[in-house]
Amino acid sequence: MKKMIYGLFFGDSITYGEYDGVFGGWVDILKRYALQKFHEGSNEAILFNLGIGGETTEGLLKRMPYEMAARNSAEGNIIFIGYGANDLAKKNGSYLVAPEQFEENIKTAVQYANQYSNDIYLVSILPFSRNVDGVESATGKLRVNGDVLMYNQILTNIAAEHSLHYIDFYAAIVPDKEILLSADGVHPNEKGYGIMAETIIPIIEKYLS
Repeated sequence: MKKMIYGLFFGDSITYGEYDGVFGGWVDILKRYALQKFHEGSNEAILFNLGIGGETTEGLLKRMPYEMAARNSAEGNIIFIGYGANDLAKKNGSYLVAPEQFEENIKTAVQYANQYSNDIYLVSILPFSRNVDGVESATGKLRVNGDVLMYNQILTNIAAEHSLHYIDFYAAIVPDKEILLSADGVHPNEKGYGIMAETIIPIIEKYLS
């Protein structure tokens, strides 16, 4: 008997797939992959892209319980939480969401997710390219690669403490970040999103077989 599971991808514009006019981002690549596998006889995985551009963990906590209640498969849910690129941005000298608050917010999000799933994935923050590292953007936001390491460490620690999965997109992108990030230096280009999808396909595979 085939199973039908839901995959819920919470995140910001990098989850949404902004700046990828070719594939629509890594979650959309996974959607197509899961559909193709289903047609070939695999279990069904319905993937929901719940990314919102510019969102921080503050926004996530407001909507997460409602989003999950509306999309709940009796046969199982997998939940992905990908935040930090906006939280760690500084505006007028202070973080949009300070590290301690980010840690609290992620822990709360994990508690919410636990009500619907035993399979929770924390997604690492990507590096920024040289041209934006430490440079104030037109919108007055400042992002620094050192902060990416600090916030990723928070995610790694929470994953370890709560026995969650950690998806290290940072490691997949950082060696070639100058060619895998788009001109804005924050979002991947289609090559970068392709590498992210390749990193995660083996994970999705487990649920399809």
